[in-house]
Amino acid sequence: MDSASVLRYFEEITRIPRESGHEEPMTAYLQQFAAKHNLACKTDKTGNVLITKDASKGKENVPTVVLQAHQDMVCEKNAHFDFDFRTQPIPYVIEDGWMIAKNTTLGADDGIGVAACLALLESDLPMGKLECLFTISEETTMVGATHIEEGFFTGKTLINLDSEDEGQLFVGCAGGKESHVSFEFGREPVHKGYKTLQIQIGGGIGGHSGDDINKERMNALKQLVRFLYTELQYDFQLITLEGGSKHNAICREAYAIIAVPADEVQDMLEDVKAFRDIIRAEFASSDPEVTAVAAEVEKPQEEAIEEGDAAAIIATLLAIPHGVQSMSMDIPGLVQTSTNMAAVHVSGNQLSVLCSHRSSVESELSAIAEKLEATCFLGGFDIEHKWGYPGWKPNLNSHILSVCVESYKKLFGVQPEVKAIHAGLECGMFLKKFPDLDMISFGPTLRGVHAPGEKLELASLDKFVQHLNDIVTNYK
Repeated sequence: MDSASVLRYFEEITRIPRESGHEEPMTAYLQQFAAKHNLACKTDKTGNVLITKDASKGKENVPTVVLQAHQDMVCEKNAHFDFDFRTQPIPYVIEDGWMIAKNTTLGADDGIGVAACLALLESDLPMGKLECLFTISEETTMVGATHIEEGFFTGKTLINLDSEDEGQLFVGCAGGKESHVSFEFGREPVHKGYKTLQIQIGGGIGGHSGDDINKERMNALKQLVRFLYTELQYDFQLITLEGGSKHNAICREAYAIIAVPADEVQDMLEDVKAFRDIIRAEFASSDPEVTAVAAEVEKPQEEAIEEGDAAAIIATLLAIPHGVQSMSMDIPGLVQTSTNMAAVHVSGNQLSVLCSHRSSVESELSAIAEKLEATCFLGGFDIEHKWGYPGWKPNLNSHILSVCVESYKKLFGVQPEVKAIHAGLECGMFLKKFPDLDMISFGPTLRGVHAPGEKLELASLDKFVQHLNDIVTNYK
């Protein structure tokens, strides 16, 4: 296996629709790959696929290694970009040593892990029995890992290929929980003599709500309600509020439609410009392209959200916690607990809010969910906690960890970093179901995952491939 073969498979994968919950074309592609290469393949009722390659001659007594990646991807695009993930291949360019999707997500999370598995299965490298496990819906519910059938794979050593920093070996991850908040509001007529404006906050980098939550990037929804709160003293009416979509992505763009007295339109436009300058200054280092714009909406609006309900919505959304809540006292630089106000949508007379929480400490995960409950109680909002997933407690005495560390030192002459990650990996779910598993996670360097502009560093892919080849060919 070499980097060229991995990229060849990844380029094929960029042409396959595989949004979370709709992985059927990807599942079929994997099944066809196995048939083409005469490899054993099975698919469970959930949609997980296992492709097995028997041991090379002389390697029959080597313990089986399980390589694991997920089939799905986060499908995000810039609002102005006309693109359909269900029918179009992902457009990308190669620039300055990076493979980049400029207006969409690239899907290297975790398409590059899938591609590495396929390239290895195709190779003639001498290695023990290999089981390649491809799970579904990791990015949304981890339903594949949750419902994997007992005995679906046999190996006791699992290498997860879903990490994003080459040279770092991950041996632990955060657990998570998702919360759904709702509020039923009343309607009132838009006042006579009012004009309609759309206010949009955008230009943010966004990113992964776990891996990027400590990078001080703008959450467009939080900044939008911040602005609206400062304007509550004036006589505007809130018509709608929208932003975000995925629980595991930091909101990059959000907008509100409001109605204001005709003689105050210019004042509101000036206030938006002033707020634009404020957030540009605040995020100048961490998110330099953020912006705020406003423009009149030609189509008149007949109804707005009732005044008292609008004030409750704006105040409660401003109060909902977002960002890092605590840092680990044991692992320097590791976010211990965070929360993400991910999405807000209005449909009919209901406002819906999606929040996700992460923590490597179970009691803190419960505490941040309870903090959100209290905020909702004060604002008169309803809340329901949905699916969650367990964390993965580090095992620094792991055999596969020692193998990976020694391999990296031999190949590159430096000590790799051994870390835990503030993101959810399926390893926590696997460990809950298969407590004897010995696991590790690593991958090439990716940046901007879960947001348009996601990119893969090609030099890091070379090192990742060398490292994985050395591990599977020398494992014992």
